[in-house]
Amino acid sequence: MSLNRRRFLGHAALQAAAASSLSAFGLNAAAASATSRDQRFDPSLAKPALPLGQLAQQGRLPAVVIGTGYGGAVSALRLAQAGAPVVMLEMGRLWTQPASDGRIFAKTTAADGRAMWFKSRTEAPIRTFLGLDVINRNIDRYAGVLDRVNHPGISVYVGRGVGGGSLVNGSMAVTPKRGYFEEILPQVDASEMYQRWFPLANSVLGVNQVDPAWFESSAAYRFARVARDQAHQSGFKTMFVPTVYDVNHLAQEEQNLVPRSAMAQEVIYGNHHGKRSLDKTYLADAVGTGRVTIYTLQQVLRIRVNPQGGYLLDVREIDERGNVLADVQLSCQSLFMGAGSLGTSELLVKARDTGDLPQLNEEVGRGWGHNGNVMAARANHLWSPTGKLQSTMPLMGIDDWDHPTRPVFAEITPLPTGFENWVSMYLGVTKNPERATFRYSAATGQVSLDWRREQNAKSVQDLRALLDVINRRQGTIYRNDLFGEGKVVSDDFTYHPLGGCLLGRATDGFGRVKGCPGLYVVDGSLIPGSVGVNPFVTITALAERNLARVIAEDGLRA
Repeated sequence: MSLNRRRFLGHAALQAAAASSLSAFGLNAAAASATSRDQRFDPSLAKPALPLGQLAQQGRLPAVVIGTGYGGAVSALRLAQAGAPVVMLEMGRLWTQPASDGRIFAKTTAADGRAMWFKSRTEAPIRTFLGLDVINRNIDRYAGVLDRVNHPGISVYVGRGVGGGSLVNGSMAVTPKRGYFEEILPQVDASEMYQRWFPLANSVLGVNQVDPAWFESSAAYRFARVARDQAHQSGFKTMFVPTVYDVNHLAQEEQNLVPRSAMAQEVIYGNHHGKRSLDKTYLADAVGTGRVTIYTLQQVLRIRVNPQGGYLLDVREIDERGNVLADVQLSCQSLFMGAGSLGTSELLVKARDTGDLPQLNEEVGRGWGHNGNVMAARANHLWSPTGKLQSTMPLMGIDDWDHPTRPVFAEITPLPTGFENWVSMYLGVTKNPERATFRYSAATGQVSLDWRREQNAKSVQDLRALLDVINRRQGTIYRNDLFGEGKVVSDDFTYHPLGGCLLGRATDGFGRVKGCPGLYVVDGSLIPGSVGVNPFVTITALAERNLARVIAEDGLRA
């Protein structure tokens, strides 16, 4: 079957599952084996899966993947292609069908329960405007698409749903500079990564480039051109960044030829149109094989060794209001951890320190970092308007990564208020060597992250050093009304959690967890806290590289 055919079938099955309110689904074998490009999809071919409790009674599963983000999606697809049946466990819901208001996601400027994971109030990174609490709003508690996980020293934004972080990120698909990749992952063959695995990841993800001529004329990117010109005048260089948002759709949005999403203030609470999230790429391909079953609203609570071989998982099924529906014990031969840097690290640290997986080494839980994320904004002069219409998909960044002492990649980000605000805003990716460790408390039964706020000092200093130059050259100042407490740099959150189960330390050189045969880490937990750019392309490419070796050597086939 062609890739296009498989993706069509998989995507159609996801749509049909959502339309039928299925919480567990796959693709009917008859549809998966069809070869005709002209065959129309019958919604009945979306196969309702057995309830997880019934599935558990059938015995040990060959392969379970926890999480449907980048690493998990790669794992499911490649295992299924090798002939192995795969069960995926996802904490969030499937986001493909509109609710009663005709929208899949909540509108960013009119958030409701769909916006956030069981919160009573939204927790946006921009807290105030002109010092007024007009950004966040009270909402109903619901299994929303975005979660802000709050630790004492830092908060981490993560996606909840089939597709993980791909549902809520800004689509910037950047391959890291080779020299820095070699520095952070010296045990990985960089030539192979840049010749084979990065191109493969970019291809399947649907990475594309904006037309520079269109960019120069687009009213929706005036904000980016203003910041770019000021950077150039101040001695800095900029670069276009690739994206997984369909740039043709983006251009048509501006002309109102297609439904708007990026140009309708949609980003962190989901995008209705244009974004090539994982449910449209890797996961659609995986489901289209007919060998992948996805169970949604499933929280893995515990992992331990099965005395008969493989692993036992304690899994809790909830509904969209958080009510507990069932607790199930699942057995599997091979387990792939794709729950993200937080989820994977927390599960494994707890398993080690409670004695469930005592063979895990002391490196599990170490090496976490936030990719040097800090955010700042500048106030432009009245003669430098940034535009009423601002696309939420960033396409440009200030590239000062080669600076000898304070490398910075600063995304030029929008502030889409719907009115002129004269603001230039930046999400900094800095080279911060500080790392944190996940620690289990027997008293609370919880895992915490010991990141301290003062560990952000270098990131704040380095981004400010860059923006100070621009302010000085342009005669401008920082905005101090956006992040609360009069701060000009926000250093209390991250979009890019990385590390916790580092490649070559907690695992071998291909993600096999040391001391635990059949247990694999496939997500951003493998990367030591920083990649210098938005990390999802790196996570995807590394997963492709690792899975190829694991499947070839570990017998993970039908």
